[in-house]
Amino acid sequence: MTVEVHPSGAAAEAVARLVPQLVADGVASGITTFDPSLWGPAAEAEAEKRLGWVEAVAVSDALVEPILALRDKLHAAGITHIVLGGMGGSSLAPEVITQTYGVALTVLDSTDPGQVQAALDDRLTQTALVISSKSGSTLETDSQKRIYEKAFRDAGIDPLERIIVVTDPGSPLDVAARADGYQVFNADPNVGGRYSALTAFGLVPSGLAGVDIRNLLDEAQAMELTLALDTPNNPGLVLGAAIAGTVPLKDKLGIVSDGTYIVGFADWAEQLIAESTGKDGKGILPVVLDVGSPELSLDLPDLQIVRLVRDEEETREVREGEIEISGSLGGQMLVWEYATAVAGRILGINPFDQPDVEAAKIAARGLLDNRPESAEPLFVTDEGIEVRTLGGLEVADHTLSGAIAALLAELGPEGYVSLQAYLDRVHHPDFAALRDVVAATAKRPTTFGWGPRFLHSTGQFHKGGPAIGVFLQITAEPDPARDLAIPDRPFTFGQLIQAQAAGDASVLADHGRPVLTLTLRDVAAGAAAITAAIG
Repeated sequence: MTVEVHPSGAAAEAVARLVPQLVADGVASGITTFDPSLWGPAAEAEAEKRLGWVEAVAVSDALVEPILALRDKLHAAGITHIVLGGMGGSSLAPEVITQTYGVALTVLDSTDPGQVQAALDDRLTQTALVISSKSGSTLETDSQKRIYEKAFRDAGIDPLERIIVVTDPGSPLDVAARADGYQVFNADPNVGGRYSALTAFGLVPSGLAGVDIRNLLDEAQAMELTLALDTPNNPGLVLGAAIAGTVPLKDKLGIVSDGTYIVGFADWAEQLIAESTGKDGKGILPVVLDVGSPELSLDLPDLQIVRLVRDEEETREVREGEIEISGSLGGQMLVWEYATAVAGRILGINPFDQPDVEAAKIAARGLLDNRPESAEPLFVTDEGIEVRTLGGLEVADHTLSGAIAALLAELGPEGYVSLQAYLDRVHHPDFAALRDVVAATAKRPTTFGWGPRFLHSTGQFHKGGPAIGVFLQITAEPDPARDLAIPDRPFTFGQLIQAQAAGDASVLADHGRPVLTLTLRDVAAGAAAITAAIG
């Protein structure tokens, strides 16, 4: 199954203008042969060690049999429930892979104590845990590993029989896990986390959960030759030019699933594009949309729509100004990785680093080490919601609706709204519906992210991209009764997620971004109260 890209309007003009030069410059063949000079001298050192994803299919082939053998071993022992502890690329790729293949996988990509507890309470005796961390020092995954080790021991289960580690060779996690006797799968260290879908990070949890990972690799392999060729119809070149070459640049990329069999692809692409391009004051902001999202009816000049559609034999008429793309999951993953690398060249940035992601981690660590008292709220609303502001945001009307209106008033004509919920998405999924409500009121592109998951995704764009965003944080008041201790750590999960939210807000404020934080005393009533205030 091939991947086809059909641009129209400004995107088609960009393709006609840029692809011939990309072909003449040998960009496709250069990527395939690991040419680090394609993104300029400043990016060369990083690019030289980050192009391994080009040969991920060949490298990963050797992993298939060991993964399937382990799956059979686990099944024989009655272990049929796979939990994945991972963040960013380590969780987003397995999530879209398993959802698309209709296979169950519990993705634990949160530090919310309620969400962690929900995972622990779910079929522990039948559970195996995959801990995925490229760096081997990810705070969230270390915390998840620690609490599962304790839970297994408390249940009389040997953690060595239930925890599988995926990490880069030589990482702190690799060294410690091997010394302890855990089974470890190493990934290619020359692949960045967001380009790692077809490596061990995508394959181990997906394969253990029941996905036909050989088929996934076959889908990607079917596109390898096409993507390596310097030809005008190379889908990686076409898509890269279409999303990064419009004049003026449409720097918001609305990704819509419209008939495709692939489930959740936009969430994976969001991290790939935002973290790769959002730096040096430039970038493309992916916006995850559905067919009924308000933005689709607003005719926004800076919003480029990409529709993921089903494969059809007959000629399809592309909606004016949009891009349509179809094809298999494995094929599309490889095409979008090529396209993102091409987009980086067009934008003049390094698509392989993430210089601003670390800032929020450092800020959170500082808050955990010092544990200061929470800042007094600016005011408390009639609904019992604590309101705080940072980044120069001023609120004159001390009501919930007044605070939200003040934030949205900071939006410029090219701005976007970032809605961030540092909450338990298992028990409170209704907060995701706030995205459409905010977008309809703001009449601007609006993103939604579950914290701290999005910190490993769009978090890079928020700080490193254009300074045009406004940020609405939603957090929960700490509840000692539902908090969870992290074994052998001086802080709890509740303290960790609070520090992550506060740390990110402080970094955003340091970058001059306006931040409104709403702390809910009653989470169950929070979504309805915020919806009413926006409306």
